[in-house]
Amino acid sequence: MAKLHLRFVCQACGAVTPKWAGRCESCGEWNTIAEEPQGSGPLPAARPGARLALLPLAGEAEPPARLATGIAELDRVLGGGLVAASAVLVGGDPGIGKSTLLLQAAASLARGGESVLYVSGEEAADQIRLRARRLGLETAPLRLASAIDVRAIAATLESERPGLVVIDSIQTMWMEGVESAPGTVTQVRASAFELIRLAKSRGFCLILVGHVTKEGSLAGPRVLEHMVDAVLHFEGDRGHQFRILRGVKNRFGATDEIGVFEMTGQGLAEVPNPSALFLAERRGHVAGNAVFAGLEGTRPVLLEVQALLAANRSGGAPRRSVLGWDGARLSMLLAVLEARCGLALAGSDVFLNVAGGLRIVEPAADLAVAAALVSAATGQPAHAGTVYFGEIGLSGEVRQVPQAELRLKEAQKLGFERAVLPRRVARGSGGLLPAGLALEEIGHLSDLTREMGVK
Repeated sequence: MAKLHLRFVCQACGAVTPKWAGRCESCGEWNTIAEEPQGSGPLPAARPGARLALLPLAGEAEPPARLATGIAELDRVLGGGLVAASAVLVGGDPGIGKSTLLLQAAASLARGGESVLYVSGEEAADQIRLRARRLGLETAPLRLASAIDVRAIAATLESERPGLVVIDSIQTMWMEGVESAPGTVTQVRASAFELIRLAKSRGFCLILVGHVTKEGSLAGPRVLEHMVDAVLHFEGDRGHQFRILRGVKNRFGATDEIGVFEMTGQGLAEVPNPSALFLAERRGHVAGNAVFAGLEGTRPVLLEVQALLAANRSGGAPRRSVLGWDGARLSMLLAVLEARCGLALAGSDVFLNVAGGLRIVEPAADLAVAAALVSAATGQPAHAGTVYFGEIGLSGEVRQVPQAELRLKEAQKLGFERAVLPRRVARGSGGLLPAGLALEEIGHLSDLTREMGVK
């Protein structure tokens, strides 16, 4: 038998250290390092005749069959629906709507004739029934269980043979024989491995709900994200009614795909046209506002970028407050506007907000943010019927971004008349750009500032 050795593992991030310390050097958390046993020694000899079957790269492979959840926005993020024998990890802040969405999806599949089990380690069955009654799902033939013992759950799944299993949440699961408390790295890893192994061998879809840390990343060992087939993140400010489900990893579909939902009294409602909803409360002819034609996965989305400049009267360093965008990129853009375009912004407090609660991650938003900042600095409103997109370099050049035609078609569909975009995009698009939309190609940020009255 292999000799057991002790190692020290951070229970917040899974980092392994040679000795105990009060603070983890990888994630910075305090009092999270604990001892864990580890086997050592040579691997046992393979069974006689046990060899791998080697296959050629070329071959016929059918696309995996999909199980539609009945929620189009969720199916979009998954790549068309759930895949048999797949494992999906769903994370998000407390109260963001993870359990609500999964209960709605589970009830929809149960009504469609699928055998669905919903196992909760955080709530009693009566609590889930109360939520289902509030959402109008109490008549769905969905079976519930309140348990944390993975061995008992596995024995039930062996006999029931369901089509979908929801585990809410993986941090509450407990594996007998693992000398750690629920929620620790060892327990999460062992419980997830056993459940995923069972899903792969029995062919059912498995959805794991995961907690998040205060920084917004999934709690537990990083290996958990590598074990599953798809990782979905719920985003959104609890003060807004919008919720964004973003695909971070997907072995069966595109990543960075988003689904948009609206939180209502009857649960999460799908938003098939998020651009119209994000711009519903926009007021035209207001200084400091610009519309960005963005792209989230394969979906074009129009968003309003709002900027406000205020005099710094405190005497200290000027404030840079950002919601929905990268703060470091804002600092870079302010430096480019000052160094390349002559705008004096260094002494002003700058506030930037992406209306609606969606977080923008693509650099194509640079031009829209610059337009909002220049508009706020000059007091001249940007044209209400104009959209902006383009990446800005350190010398002030406006660089091309992908999928210009999708962005422009979305703008035209919502009634916009003009688009400011990088130069040469229209000539290189093969005539796919929509007719009737005035295009203004610019090559440098100074072209934009001159148009908005900066000399």
